[in-house]
Amino acid sequence: MKDRKEKITVWELFFSRDIGIEIKACLYYCCILAYYFIFRIIRGSLDASIIHMIEMICATYVIGYLQFYVMANFDEEDEFSWRIVVYSLLCSFIYMVIAIICKWYDGMFFVNAGFFAFMEFCYLSYFFIYRMKKRIDTRILNHELREFQERSKK
Repeated sequence: MKDRKEKITVWELFFSRDIGIEIKACLYYCCILAYYFIFRIIRGSLDASIIHMIEMICATYVIGYLQFYVMANFDEEDEFSWRIVVYSLLCSFIYMVIAIICKWYDGMFFVNAGFFAFMEFCYLSYFFIYRMKKRIDTRILNHELREFQERSKK
């Protein structure tokens, strides 16, 4: 009975992966919305298109699944590499193409180019913040392991 509780089920593995994709989709959606809202405010409008927002959230999910299953979840690697740069540029480019097709930024070249640069900044920021979080978690787990081992000896 104990082995059954310790074994990871297919559903647990699926939900663990899916939750990670959900979190990233929400994070990148917030980043895209921030850029979009600033664009709208600078243009003198306090209105935002619900259709654009639906397109944005759908894009984040599609790209999130693409990142996870096709690009080996590149933004959660341990060490920085050219692969991270190439994949993040590719994802930022895909977002920019979607923005152009869906006319999120009214077809303005410099705004779309700025969006590309902003998304690249978001990807690289996510990588470095996630790497920092993993290193802190590792230190905490190692500390807890040492405390557990000391208690076990007594």
